Formats: sequence, C-alpha cells, structure tokens
Amino acid sequence: MVPLLLASGDMRVLIVEDCPAVGEVLRDLCLMLGHRAEIVGSAEDALARLQGDRPDLVLLDVRLPGMSGLDFLRLRMVREAAVPIIVMSGNATESQTQECLALGAAQVLEKPVPVDQLQRLLEWFKRPAPRPVERRRSPRARVAFPVRVHDQDGAEWETTSVDLSAEAMKVRSTAATRPGSTATLSFESPGGDEGVEAVSLLIRADVDGYVFYFLNLTEDHFERLTYLVRRLTAP
Repeated sequence: MVPLLLASGDMRVLIVEDCPAVGEVLRDLCLMLGHRAEIVGSAEDALARLQGDRPDLVLLDVRLPGMSGLDFLRLRMVREAAVPIIVMSGNATESQTQECLALGAAQVLEKPVPVDQLQRLLEWFKRPAPRPVERRRSPRARVAFPVRVHDQDGAEWETTSVDLSAEAMKVRSTAATRPGSTATLSFESPGGDEGVEAVSLLIRADVDGYVFYFLNLTEDHFERLTYLVRRLTAP
C-alpha cells in the first residue's frame, strides 16, 4: 500500500464524477492527503461552482451526463477561470487525450486513478499563500427586450431582460416558472440584424430575476454583445 502523507497546506478540490462510488473514493483520498473535497455529478454543476467559491483544483471525468468533460474544457468561462484541471478517464482515446491537453488540462489520468500519482499531483498544485487578486467585472447594461427561454425540461416561456453583459443576462422571473440549471435563451439584441440563441447556465436566482451565463456564444455574437454593452454604458 502506498503511504499517504498529509499535505502541508490544504486545497479545495472539486471532483466532477457521475458515479457516486468513484466520487467517494476520490474524495476520501483527497481528505487523507489533507485536502478538502466536494463531489458534483455533472459539468453543469461544476460550472456553477466556478461562479461561486472557486476551487483550487478540479478532478474532471470525461464521460458525464449532459455536458461532457471535453465540452466543459472548451468553454470560455472555464478557460478564464484558470483553475488547474486533471482529467480522468477509463477509456479515453489518444486523440481525446491530446485534445484535453490542448484545451488546457494539466494532466490526463487513467481510471482507476493511481494513489501515488494523485498524491504527487496534489502536492504539485498545492495552493500557495493567499495574495490579493484584482478581478475586473464585465460591464453590464440595463436594457429591456423580449427573451424566449427554453429550459432543460422542455418548457418554453417569454420574459424580458433586466440587464446584459457580453457573458451573461438577467431576465425577469415569473411566479409560475422555475428554470432548470441549463436553458436556451433566444433574443434579438437592440440594433442587431440577426437573433442570438445561446445555451446558458443558471448561476443565480434572485427575487427579481434569473441570471444566466452564456455557454456557447459564437465569437461574432460575443463581439456584437461587447460592442452593444459598451455603447449602452458609455457616458
């Protein structure tokens, strides 16, 4: 048996694994190595964690229900979070492994994950001493226009935007509607000559509305929304 040495500084490890038994084994290993660990069963839930108390390291399964591990790595939001990601797979092809590394994964491990290798990686990515980090918040514009929401359960409803950035949108809530974690938002931006359709993640439910983070905006739509928000927020 490989000796388990406690790390000198704990990290917050997010385990993205849809098999509860495998997730619990990985969590127990992290705990034995001196780190805190949380398990989520989908990439969509992992995205919500990146918006909140951001983890120091992500252990990511490739095959997940809904959004796959590869789809997760492709997201702009994940790349900009700059959190180290270790990918785990029981049957990844060579091309999938190379794509994971090209998308920014720090390492690709085969399942079952070797304990000694996991220990070395956790030591390598051990969190340094805290230091202040300046984060720039994307500008938002108060703007109201019609939005159609098609949620993951198949329900569709009409609403109105509250505010908009190039990365997210807040829409007004209705008493009868509670959207799922993901939804497709369809809208025509003011002054735009074509509609925008964006798969989005529900990251917050406020009293006055729901905040959705865009997951698959094209570069063209991202640039158009950036220009629109800048124009609406200019003095």
